[in-house]
Amino acid sequence: MNEPQPSPAESQNSQEELTLAELAPARFECRSCGYVYEPNKGDSNRNIPAGTSFEDLPFDWRCPVCGARQTKFSNIGAAGAPSGFASNLNYGLGVNQLTPGQKNALIFGGLVLAFLAFMSLYSLR
Repeated sequence: MNEPQPSPAESQNSQEELTLAELAPARFECRSCGYVYEPNKGDSNRNIPAGTSFEDLPFDWRCPVCGARQTKFSNIGAAGAPSGFASNLNYGLGVNQLTPGQKNALIFGGLVLAFLAFMSLYSLR
């Protein structure tokens, strides 16, 4: 059966629906030893240049630590990318531009400061 092909505008909208974390190159972790392949670093031991995605690695590439095959790697997502959409980065007092790790530090750091301020009230008479 002939299914209708998406128009260029529809395919552009589907690309816009992806978050920045989804558009960033994914990291892959070896399930055997925990080695993480990061595309932006490559693999200097095997002369894999930086920017080589996991899917573009040679078929005979193996984990540099334990020698496991590519099938033993699992996608663990991107690192250091904001988790929102590009169109929303300027909202929220700049908080939308933070990475998930930075947001966690901000939230839990604020909670620790609030707890310490509350506990300091016990020193007042």
